[in-house]
Order: sequence, then C-alpha cells, then structure tokens
Amino acid sequence: MRPIAGAVLTGGESRRMGRDKATLMIDGVPLALRVARMLGAAGVHPVVAIGGPIDGLASSGLDGIADRWPGAGPLGGILTALRWSPAPRVLVAACDLPWLEEGTVREVLIDDDPAAHVVMAVTDRPEPLFAVWDVDRATAELQAAFDAGERSPRRAVRGLVLRRVTIGAPGALRDADVPGDLPAG
Repeated sequence: MRPIAGAVLTGGESRRMGRDKATLMIDGVPLALRVARMLGAAGVHPVVAIGGPIDGLASSGLDGIADRWPGAGPLGGILTALRWSPAPRVLVAACDLPWLEEGTVREVLIDDDPAAHVVMAVTDRPEPLFAVWDVDRATAELQAAFDAGERSPRRAVRGLVLRRVTIGAPGALRDADVPGDLPAG
C-alpha cells in the first residue's frame, strides 16, 4: 500500500449541533480525536485536524493545520488537506463520525487503485467526506472547481476518476448533526 496521510475536517460551524462537534466528548475523548485515532489504528500517518479549534484539539494530542479557506465549507478543508499532505494520498474524514471503526477505515485503504483520483466510501450515497484523495491527480481539478465558485465536494469530483468502495457495516459512517444523533452515554 502506498503511504497515506490523514486529515480530520474540524472547521465546520456545527449550527445544527449547537456547539462545536470536534470537541464533543464521546466516552471521554473529543470526537475529532476519536476519528483521528481510528485513522491511525488503520495505518494512516500522520493525522492532523484541519480548521476549527486546532489549539483545543492540540491539547488533547491532535495536531492541527489552519484551514486555508475558513468558512468556505468542506471543499476548502479538503484542498487544505491536499496541500498539506506529506504523503501521495490523504484520507479525509469528517470529524462527526462517532461510529467509525478501524475496520471501516481499512475498507477504503484496501482499494489502492493507482488509476483513481479519489477512492470514495459509499453507504446509501457517496461519502466525499470519507475518501482517499490522490494529491497529484485531484488537487488541480478540485482547486479549479473551488476557484470557479463550487463548494460542494460531490459536484467538484465530476472531472475526477472516481473509485467507489461500498462500506460493509451499516451505519459505520453515520454522522452526528444534532444532539439526538450522538451515541447514548
């Protein structure tokens, strides 16, 4: 498997949650750190947070990178991750995945398709916020879409060679958008 870095997107506004999702505690661990640990456990290294409360996350052990386009949505975060990555590929994950497990991460890593610009997880729909991006092949196309005003990662991938990987565990990539979405406990 080619080297792969990881980026946890932590710059969202969390309007529906009512507070910052990245720092929500799940079993005593900030949610973004939990996601980062799952990436690391699957062999992704290094892993950083992109945007948001990077100082607060650093105190819990997760290094952060400032979003180059704060407030511009997840596509800006993905581009920041691509420009930061010390590896030829970067797995970008949303911070609000409380049910993410190491096995789910490995499912997208196993498909090391060298022709793909992006290997994207699929549940009931494509998940661009849980995808492995080829730095050399994806950056220019995504940047061009971003510069043209696109902010949706789903639409920005239209010109890329996309490999879809269906995730086996139902609910593994279910995100937490409102307080009722969080695990009990």
